[in-house]
Amino acid sequence: MSNKKKVSVARFLNAKITSTISISLVLVLLGLTILILFMGNGLSQYMKENMSFNIMLSSDVSDARITAIRKNLDAQPFVKSSRFISRQEAKDQLIKDLGEDPEELLGYNPAQDCIEIFLHAEYANNDSISMINSTIRQDHNVTDILYQQEAIDLINNNLSKVMMVLLILSAILLFISFTLIRNTIRLSVYSKRFLIHTMKLVGATSAFIRKPFVVNNIYSGIVAGIIANVIIWLMITYFSKGYVSIESIVSATDLGIIFGIVILLGVLITTLATTFAVNRYLKMQTDQLYYI
Repeated sequence: MSNKKKVSVARFLNAKITSTISISLVLVLLGLTILILFMGNGLSQYMKENMSFNIMLSSDVSDARITAIRKNLDAQPFVKSSRFISRQEAKDQLIKDLGEDPEELLGYNPAQDCIEIFLHAEYANNDSISMINSTIRQDHNVTDILYQQEAIDLINNNLSKVMMVLLILSAILLFISFTLIRNTIRLSVYSKRFLIHTMKLVGATSAFIRKPFVVNNIYSGIVAGIIANVIIWLMITYFSKGYVSIESIVSATDLGIIFGIVILLGVLITTLATTFAVNRYLKMQTDQLYYI
C-alpha cells in the first residue's frame, strides 16, 4: 500500500472515530435525561411505598386480637406490607431518638402498641387515604392513625410539575442533539461532495447515492449507542456504590428499555441527519460546491 493510500485510510478512520465518539457523547446526554425521567416516576413510587402509616392500638388489646387485626390489614388491597411494633420496641426507639428514657420523666411508658403498614403507590393519594382511614378506624381497638400528610401532599403536588419540566428539557435536548449530530455528519459528508456530484452526473438516482452514506452512519449510530450505554452503565454503577442503589428506583426492565431507546435514537438521528446532509449536496449546482 502506498503512503498516499495509508494517509487516506488513516484520515478516514480518524474522522470515523471522531464522529462516532461525538455522537456517543450526545447520546449519553440523551440517555441520562431519559434515565432521569424514569427515575422521577420510580422515585415517586419508591417514596410513596416507603412512607409508613402507624395504626395505634388501645392499651387493653390482646395478642390474639392484634394478630387478627394485622391479618385483616394484610388482606386489604391497599396494604403492601405490615409489621407489629410493641410498646417496649416503641419505647426503645424513643430512648434512641431522645437520648433519655421518657418513662423516667413521665412516670409511665407513653408508647403504644401499633401496627406499621406500607401502602401500594397507587393508594398514596388523598382520596384513597381518606377511604383507608375510614376503613381502618371501624375497628374499635384502633385509637389513632399517624402518617405524614405533608410529605404525601408534597409528592403528589410536585410530581406532575417535575415531570413536565423534564419532558420539556428532553425535547430541547433532543433538538440540540439532532443539530449537533447533523453537523458532525455533515462534516463527514462534506469531503465526499464532489463524489456525490459526479455520481449524480453519471445518472445515479438520489436514493442510490444516499444509501451507502445512510447505511454507513446507521452502523456508526449503533456503535455510538452501545458506547453511550456502556458509559451510562458505568455512571449508574459508580452512583449505586457511592450513594444509593439505583435498583430500588429503576428496575432492570426499565434500564433495558432505556438502553434500547438510546440505540434506537442513535440509529434514528444519524439516519435523519445523514439524509439531510446528503440531500443538501444533491441539490447543489456545480459552481456552489466550491463556495462551501
